[in-house]
Amino acid sequence: MFTRIVKMEFKEDEISSFLANFETVKSNIRNFPGCTHLTLLRDKTDPTIFFTYSKWEQESDLEAYRASELFKNVWATTKPKFRSKAAAWSVDVESGE
Repeated sequence: MFTRIVKMEFKEDEISSFLANFETVKSNIRNFPGCTHLTLLRDKTDPTIFFTYSKWEQESDLEAYRASELFKNVWATTKPKFRSKAAAWSVDVESGE
């Protein structure tokens, strides 16, 4: 299992639209094969910065999601709302779980 963290910086006037769309799609992402967890986080000092924190069984599960129509639709709706390019990290938990 591994964790995926994606940092997204939004245009201020696009945040409510992003949040509404996330509410619509979050259960579909959470139920995608191999996804075991999905949380949306918001930066404490800059309310235009969000992070998705997701856990996946295998890298192939994340890659299958990224190749899916679900992801393509989510990304097509979300990406135009960014004020800068998203950044993503795939990480392993070393301790604490």
